Amino acid sequence: MLVDKPAGDTSHDVVERIRRERSQKAGHAGTLDPFATGLLLVLLGRATRLQRYLLPLPKTYWATARLGWRSTTGDPDGELSHTGTVPERLELPTGRVRQRVPMTSAEREVEVYRAELLRRDDDSAEFEIECSTGTYVRTLIEVLGDAYCERLRRIAIGPFRVEAANSEPLAVRAALAFLPERILDAAEAERVAHGGWVPAAGEADGPLRLTHEGRLLAVARRREAALRPEVVLA
Repeated sequence: MLVDKPAGDTSHDVVERIRRERSQKAGHAGTLDPFATGLLLVLLGRATRLQRYLLPLPKTYWATARLGWRSTTGDPDGELSHTGTVPERLELPTGRVRQRVPMTSAEREVEVYRAELLRRDDDSAEFEIECSTGTYVRTLIEVLGDAYCERLRRIAIGPFRVEAANSEPLAVRAALAFLPERILDAAEAERVAHGGWVPAAGEADGPLRLTHEGRLLAVARRREAALRPEVVLA
């Protein structure tokens, strides 16, 4: 389900509300900070097992930087202090970037595919940022100097757009359409439905859909000369 998370709610709040309303197991594929809004992928029922294929998708955000201010947490929820020093250059790093995880001393390497300056005023600037999963946008904004991330909105996760968010579940077949497909014959389909493997036919590494007559049977991965199901849905 594509959900447009409001500001103030945690991702857990949203998932719990949907779980209660629908009386079924629910999870999500990528958290948002409470102050952030935008697209949250909520997984329902057996689809919670597909989280591993959705988490790695790239994320796209609109981020508003407040200039001439600092925050102890890099966002509006921290202690704010006015410095009056507005950064002269408004360029965010792109490519492979090593980030400090907020509130810890740990570091991680992420990738920023693009960071475009959309607008700037005297005391704010708005960016569109496409980045790998696990990227802390508020940490990116802090690279500017005296600035913090005042507003953050996630507008896309891979092929999914926030404009498509509604209260209707998306079919698993449609949700995983971004994965490569291997069409099975009837005998192969029967084998896969029972957790068995099928011979590989030159497929690349990485997850792929196993389908038969338009039905998604499983998500598999090539292991040597075989396609071995990781999640069977049939």
